[in-house]
Amino acid sequence: MQFGHGMGPDTSWMRTELTDLGVKELTTPKDVDQVFKEQKGTMLLVINSVCGCAAGNARPGMKLAMGHSKKPDEVYTVFAGQDKEATSRAREYFNDYPPSSPAFAFFKDGEIKAMIPRHRIEGRTAQEVADDLVMVFDTFCGQPAE
Repeated sequence: MQFGHGMGPDTSWMRTELTDLGVKELTTPKDVDQVFKEQKGTMLLVINSVCGCAAGNARPGMKLAMGHSKKPDEVYTVFAGQDKEATSRAREYFNDYPPSSPAFAFFKDGEIKAMIPRHRIEGRTAQEVADDLVMVFDTFCGQPAE
């Protein structure tokens, strides 16, 4: 187990596993509000987590899904348990759903259209998670990405 910055286990790889895919981190409530205020088109919000049992397949499932021909215009992430204020603010935008992490929230023109909560991730393979994401992408994303 690695420890960094004197703050417990090093979880930076859990962030880079997403940011290496081009996923943009939202680390403050202001970041979250800015994104939601200007949101047009399709957007996926990944609620990242340190939970090994579910997040261990959520991030690899996300990577598989991002190889699909149709994908959201924008993809962002908040890190539950680490960027607590940003995660709490993000959840205000889909507060009809109980807090869940890891999870995926899909929006079109600022309106939530689909939610894949932890119970749809935990105990499933990365490919099964990717299949759920691809189904959402096919349903709500327009033409295949260039």
